[in-house]
Amino acid sequence: MVLEKRLRVELGERSYEIVAGAGLLGQAGRLLQERGLAGKALVVTNTTVAQFYLESLAASIRKAGFETVTLILPDGEEYKTLAQVEKVYDTAVKERLERSSVIVALGGGVIGDLTGFAAASYLRGVHFVQVPTTLLAQVDSAVGGKVGVNHREGKNLIGAFYQPALVITDLLTLKTLAEREFRAGLAEVIKHALIMDTGLYHLLSNRIREVQNREPGILEEVVLQACTVKLRVVEEDEQEQGLRAILNYGHTIGHALEAESGYGVFRHGEAVAIGMAGAALISETSGFCPAGTHGKTVAILQRYGLPVAIPREYTAQALYRRMLLDKKVRQKRVRFVLPRRIGEVLITEDVPETVVIDTLRRLGAG
Repeated sequence: MVLEKRLRVELGERSYEIVAGAGLLGQAGRLLQERGLAGKALVVTNTTVAQFYLESLAASIRKAGFETVTLILPDGEEYKTLAQVEKVYDTAVKERLERSSVIVALGGGVIGDLTGFAAASYLRGVHFVQVPTTLLAQVDSAVGGKVGVNHREGKNLIGAFYQPALVITDLLTLKTLAEREFRAGLAEVIKHALIMDTGLYHLLSNRIREVQNREPGILEEVVLQACTVKLRVVEEDEQEQGLRAILNYGHTIGHALEAESGYGVFRHGEAVAIGMAGAALISETSGFCPAGTHGKTVAILQRYGLPVAIPREYTAQALYRRMLLDKKVRQKRVRFVLPRRIGEVLITEDVPETVVIDTLRRLGAG
């Protein structure tokens, strides 16, 4: 018997459950049936994840009576594009998927985001299930309904809000996750702690070895606590009209760095880690938070092996230009999420360009 824990995201008729546990891939068919799904299922994954988990997931879904087809896409952030979404459309059309069909995303954030966008737009919306296989996806991108793809000028500029019908989080998939990807996922866990959950911050600070060793008990605790932060925010502000913007802590600088580097150099979590270090520095410089907040932020990021500096080949001016292309910019004013203290943040558009440029240079930018 597989032990599973459930969190419910309360969004009225769009409510759904996050089911977490070890060994849930083999239970996927049952979980889809419980959700009331039936018919044809298209499983979308990438070349890396497919070799480990595709057959297990597809077999479980087939066993539950679903007519199952699969699509394997290339692996990497550089493939989070409309061209890959079109491949999902092509397969859906070829296989005659209907509005009652279900599209299942098996993989990390790239697969989840682009598959979700395809599900949101194919036939104006078909059922969508997230099966996240990276820590980053399990605690962040698979929860909350943000789907989309990158444009060459910026990250996630093309997208929609489209909630999944179900999230199936099998913690055993983290065993095959590359160390760099695992650390990058921890950046988002740390982010959730820094914006809203001092308990999670202390857990991460005190249990570093267990977390780094990926011990199942501590991972379950960490994933569920991080997901709880995310769902609390999403329930209050589903479409980012206010509170949900706090989830972008570290993303203003992080997204600019990803875009300027062409999406192939930094993992998303690595860029966000640098962005959080920068946001804390801006906050201290501006007097929004107590002295030492930047130091505490840098310390926990470095203890988990995450970067906190910008390589010199990226210039402050170029990064600032990227920030002005961010979808959250209003009247050419860059929005920042800045810490008030550990566990609390504020949102502001009143950071002068000179302060941002100076901060980027203090982080190492040219």
